[in-house]
Parts: sequence; C-alpha cells; structure tokens
Amino acid sequence: MKARVKWVEDAAMMGESGSGHAVIMDGPEAFGGRNLGIRPMEMLLLGMGGCTEFDVLSMLKKSRQQVTGCVVELEAERAESEPKIFTRIHAHFIVSGKNLSEKHVARAISLSAEKYCSASIMLGKVAEVTHDYEIRDV
Repeated sequence: MKARVKWVEDAAMMGESGSGHAVIMDGPEAFGGRNLGIRPMEMLLLGMGGCTEFDVLSMLKKSRQQVTGCVVELEAERAESEPKIFTRIHAHFIVSGKNLSEKHVARAISLSAEKYCSASIMLGKVAEVTHDYEIRDV
C-alpha cells in the first residue's frame, strides 16, 4: 500500500491514495490553516470507522441479513499532552434492516473488533477501543 501527502499551502495538504483517490486535509485557523479540510487525526478515526463498518456489512451480507442501513458513530478522547494520541475510542453501530438477528449483528461487530479490522486492532494497541450497537427494524 502506498500513499502520498503533498503540502499545498499554509497548513493545507492533499493526500493521494495508491488507489487514485485524493482528499484535502487542513489545520484550524489557530495553527495557520484555513479549515479547508478534515484534520489528519479525524481522518485516522474515520479510517477506523470505515474499516470496521466494511467488515460488519460484509459478514452480515454473508449471513443473509437484510441490512438497509448502517452508521458507525465514533467518539474519541486524546491525551492532554504531546503526543496527543487517542486514549479511548468508542464505536456505536446503528444497524437497520428487516428481521435482523441480534446474534448475527453482535457476532459481526465482535469479529471485526477482535479479528478483522486492522485499523481498530492497531489503534487498540494504544487506546481503549470499545463498541456497542443498536438494531432498528425498518
């Protein structure tokens, strides 16, 4: 896997992925940015959310669950002093669908957290990573 981050101006950077996608990252105005894009640490948190949601949806699809929606709400705390690493991350899954099996949803989330989601397992080496879920029948 490769990526490239190019400085644009002030605190703005353009990140380019090896798969050919780009995203603008920027810092807050207080640190010389213009608030033009996502912060790098927010990007890291979003990456974890995308990784675990991808896993969960894949497993639920394989178990023939009728998922119509899935949202992962992430909340993180960071250390007070440098380096301001994540110290706690909580992922709250909201899974919607028809006649979803709570057993399948719980198992998919657990397997993602403990075995498949590289991002959350990696971040779990430095932060306490927790998760919970709710199921909405639609």
